[in-house]
Amino acid sequence: MSAQIIRAKDRFHHRTDWLSTYWHFSFDHYYDPGNVGFGPLRVFNDDTVQPGTGFPPHSHADMEIVSWVLSGTLEHRDSQGHRGTIGAGEVQVMSAGTGITHAEHNPSASEPVHFLQIWIRPRRRGATPRWAQKRFSPAERAGRLLPIVAGDDRAPLAIDQDATLAVAALAAGQTVTHATAPDRRAYLFVIDGSLLVNGDLLATGDQARISGVAQLELASTAPSELILIDLP
Repeated sequence: MSAQIIRAKDRFHHRTDWLSTYWHFSFDHYYDPGNVGFGPLRVFNDDTVQPGTGFPPHSHADMEIVSWVLSGTLEHRDSQGHRGTIGAGEVQVMSAGTGITHAEHNPSASEPVHFLQIWIRPRRRGATPRWAQKRFSPAERAGRLLPIVAGDDRAPLAIDQDATLAVAALAAGQTVTHATAPDRRAYLFVIDGSLLVNGDLLATGDQARISGVAQLELASTAPSELILIDLP
């Protein structure tokens, strides 16, 4: 197995008066030619936005953009007429396709919103933009890897890529496994807690970029929340 483990303290951190974010890959003014993606995974941002603030309208094209709200509330508006709020446990998928302009805002007057923003390159360019969201309860991911987004019918939310995003909430001592293929990749992020990943210990904020493995064993050593992305 080849696994590149990046500790929480080694992530690139950017802070303004309204945003605190950890960029796992090159993004905006942070550029590292050796860290521009992992397969089709292009962006993985761990964002916390202060109350009453947010990202102003901006445009994307030909990118599958997934947002998973961990705490607080996120408000979405876009040029396709979509508007909605996404709360803790909800996932939003926006397929930018031929082009879409959107804004993300924290509508709360007092509570920050903490969410993961994930960009994946699509299989084909020039698709029709679309938007969807769905809530996943803590019970649904308790003790198991729950597929939430996929390029096929393995998950209720769809992206145009041969990739699957799964989340899990593990009690201390629980173990889950994930079968993959030696020619595929897996990207794992520990949102909270600690776990052994095929024997390597990862804690809150740590990530692992894994290739050349037929099966992953994830054994929690404390109550843990994680996201796992299976990629070509």
